[in-house]
Amino acid sequence: MRTTRIMANLRVADVDTAKSFYTDFLGLSTEEFNMGWVARYTSPESGANIQLVTRDATAPEDSVVSVATDDVDAAYAEAQELGLEIVRPLTTEAWGVRRFLVRAPDGNVVNIVQHRD
Repeated sequence: MRTTRIMANLRVADVDTAKSFYTDFLGLSTEEFNMGWVARYTSPESGANIQLVTRDATAPEDSVVSVATDDVDAAYAEAQELGLEIVRPLTTEAWGVRRFLVRAPDGNVVNIVQHRD
């Protein structure tokens, strides 16, 4: 699998309540998107970012990181070949991303995602 980006998924009780700490104090002032249950904030200077997540809207478990790839179908096939536990099968979400969730051997759930162009 070719990883193109990794984003931390930080669990918060409420995105809007948590937002000011990350945008004002940490300087992640660009809101890339906000779907209510997940939002990404990025530093315009460095590109550093974080995703705030209340609860994954469509998956049975929350992930600790989101890993972007340029070929999610190949990554899914590889995960299956390796016998990894698939937490959520490969799905095209209503908001346009194609993703699956896989459990790492250490127990962490990882969101493998390909964003539309």
